[in-house]
Parts: sequence; C-alpha cells; structure tokens
Amino acid sequence: MGRDFPFIFFLLAFALYTIVLFVISHYTSRNAGKNSFFGAERKAPWPVVAYGMVGASISGVTFISVPGNVWVQNFFYVPLVLGFVVGYIVIAKVLLPLYYKMNLTSIYTYLGERFGQKSYKTGTTVFMVSRLLGAAVRVFVVIVVFFSFLPKQIQSAGLLSFSLVSLIFLLLLYLYTYRGGVKTIIWTDALQTTFMLLAVGLTIYYICRDMDWTAAQMLREISASDYVAMFDWDWSHGTNAIKQFISGIFVTIAMTGLDQSMMQKNLACKDLKSAQKNMYTTSVIIVVVNFFFLLLGALLCIFVANHGGLEPMGITKTDEIFPTIASRYFGVGLGIVFLIGLISASYPSAGAALTSLTTSFCVDFLHDRDEKRRKRIHALVTFVFFILLILLYVLSNDAVVNLVYKLASYTYGPLLGFFFFGILSRRQIRDGAAPYIAIASPLLCLVANLLLKHFCGFDLGFSLLILNGALSFGGLWIFSKK
Repeated sequence: MGRDFPFIFFLLAFALYTIVLFVISHYTSRNAGKNSFFGAERKAPWPVVAYGMVGASISGVTFISVPGNVWVQNFFYVPLVLGFVVGYIVIAKVLLPLYYKMNLTSIYTYLGERFGQKSYKTGTTVFMVSRLLGAAVRVFVVIVVFFSFLPKQIQSAGLLSFSLVSLIFLLLLYLYTYRGGVKTIIWTDALQTTFMLLAVGLTIYYICRDMDWTAAQMLREISASDYVAMFDWDWSHGTNAIKQFISGIFVTIAMTGLDQSMMQKNLACKDLKSAQKNMYTTSVIIVVVNFFFLLLGALLCIFVANHGGLEPMGITKTDEIFPTIASRYFGVGLGIVFLIGLISASYPSAGAALTSLTTSFCVDFLHDRDEKRRKRIHALVTFVFFILLILLYVLSNDAVVNLVYKLASYTYGPLLGFFFFGILSRRQIRDGAAPYIAIASPLLCLVANLLLKHFCGFDLGFSLLILNGALSFGGLWIFSKK
C-alpha cells in the first residue's frame, strides 16, 4: 500500500544537496574572470566535460519520462539512442574542427562571418527562443513533481505556493552559476551526473530486493516480459526504427552540435583533439546510461503490472509511474534517492541554458563581455524563466505543455539548414531572406505533419527535424547565388 512522503525529509535532502553544489561553485569560481564564465579559459579537462555532458543531455523530463514510456513504447527508444552515436561522430568530425578553427565563443558567430549580420542575428534568436521555451518546459515539469511532494495545505495555495517554489529553484540556479559560469557548470554537471546514475542504480536495487530477485533473475524476468521490444517496423508510426535511428543522428547534431549551451562546454577544452575525445566518450556513456533508464523502466512496468496496473495505484499517466513508486511504495530511502536524482537531472540542463543564454545575449547581441553588465543579463534571463514558469502554470494542461515543447524542438530545424548550407555549399545567400526562411520552415513542417496525420495516419515523429532542416536548406538555396 502506498504511503505519503514525509515533507521534512524532502527539505533535508534538498538542503544538503544544494549545500554541496554551492561548495563546488565556490571553489570553481574563485578568481573567475569573464573568460571563466564564457569559456572556462579553455582549461577544462575533457574527461570531466564528457562525464558531465551526460547529466546535461538527460533532463529531468527524460529522468521521469523515459522509464515511464516503456509502459506504452517498450524499448522503441533504442534506435534513437543508437542514432545519437552517429550524430556525436558527425559533431566531432565536422562541427568541432570548424568551431576551433574560428576560435569561437558563441557558435552563431560563424553565421555572421559566412552569410552576414541578419543571418547571424536570426541564428542567435532562433537558439534563444528555442532554449527558453524548451528549458522552461523541462523545469516546469520537474517543479510540478517537486510540488507533488509538498504537504497538501501548501499545494492548496495554488499559484502562490507554485511561484514560491519556482522562485527558490531559479534563485539557487542563478546563485551557483552567476560567477563561475561554464567553469562551475562543468564540475557541478559531473557531480550531478553521479547522483543521477546513483538514483537509477539504487532504484533498480530496491525493486529487485522487493521482488527477491538476483541480477540474473531480474534480467530473465525482463527479457520474458512484454516491455522489451526494441524495433517498431511499422512505417506509419512515429516510433518506426528506421525513422528513429535517422532522427537520432539529426537530433544530436541539432540539439548538441548547434546548441550553444552544449557546445560552450566542448569549446572549454584546451584544444580540438581534447574536445573530440570528449565527444566520442560521451557517445559511449550516453548509450549505456539510456540502457539503464530503459532497464529501470521495464522493472517499474513489471512492478505496476504486479500491483494491478496504473489505475489501482492511482496513476493517471505514464510520467507518474516513477515518482509514484519511488515516493509511496519504498519508504523514505528511495523517495530521497528519487528526489536527488531528479534534482541532478534538472539542474545541469537548466543551469547550462541559463549560462548559454546569457553568453549568447552578451556576445551575439551586445558584443560586450563587461562583468557588471553580464551579471545583470544573467539576472534578467533568470527572471524571464520565472515568468514563463508562471504562464505555464496558469495555462497548465498537457496540450499547452506539449505544444510549447514541440515549438521549441521545431526551431532547431532552421539552425540545421543554415549551418549545413554554409558548410556544404560555397553559395552566398541574400542575407535579408534569413529571418523569413527561419519562420517559414517550422510553419510548413507543422502544416505538413498535421495534414499527413489527418489524411494518411502518418506521423513524422522526430523526423520533423530533418524535414525542417531540409526546407531551410532549400529556402537558402533559392535565395542564394554563386
């Protein structure tokens, strides 16, 4: 039978974890200058960057959703993850050499030098809008889970208590990143990756102990279950294996290789060779970590099935499977482990978003690295995040959250088209057309996907990103000359 999670343990776990983060932040930000914030003075050790990037790549939404999705999607996530590996290799071989050759701090500077100022500003704006929307939704989902751990009398205050929780979360995020920037994030990401993996491992241990299984028995039970199918060959499904694999390649290129928050850490390595080692190592670790998430998902599904299914356990959607089991069925120990894991999966991506948006605004729009102004911009970006969280809460329903999340993912398509047009062709575009192409491509993708779903029952899934990039590439070609 489920039990409510004691609020005092939530507070203690959160407080202790935050203290550890601030200790690391203090030591890494000592004698930190403006170059430490923007690029860690290019002294970051690549093994630490590679390990920490796992935590930055796996957000709090992934921490909750990937295990839960096994209930309806089995292991269909595997082809996407395998595509990630190819994407990381492309980044290491194609994009990183370009970034290091040009000695970039903001990767969107490339667009300015290749095409012109309007393309440069368009690329930067696309990134900032996408990062703001995507990170806000990820943080929102995590805060909603935190909110569910609070006493009922606090939850009943509604918007007021949600605003307070959001403010505390963002304030802590601001305080531990505002001085050290990338230099701090690289080390805190490594810590948080450790806690996140520890949470997954301990949850697997707790469930196996509850079911009286050895490791060998666990693997036998999972392999015999109905949750481990890896490949969906139905071409009309969004989870089709071929579409998933190809999409995984392009998702990684766009959302890692063309994302300032991810590349900022890679550009903090001392040279190109170190950054490439980091990328290859990350590609291997990310496969292993996602396998353990799926393994955990299968175990959670078996646990739910043994307890009569979702409804008898009071679970209304798959994202609630992990939080419900961790907080109500295994006592305080696993509840604390889950919370620490969730925080560890949330802080890296949110902190990286905050730092990269500050960097992009200062370097790309203001062309100013003044320390005082940079701190004001950092505070302003934090405030914008807060406003977005409140809006999401006021408009809160699954349709709104999914729409915002999809809009954020759509915006990476133009970046894919712009960068690869610049790399693969020698043509020069009409710089003034860039903003219109960046707006038209996602809109055309949205219309195409809606029509295909309505008339053909065909879901583009993650391959929307590929179509988006191709349309942007085509638009640039039309408005270009030799």
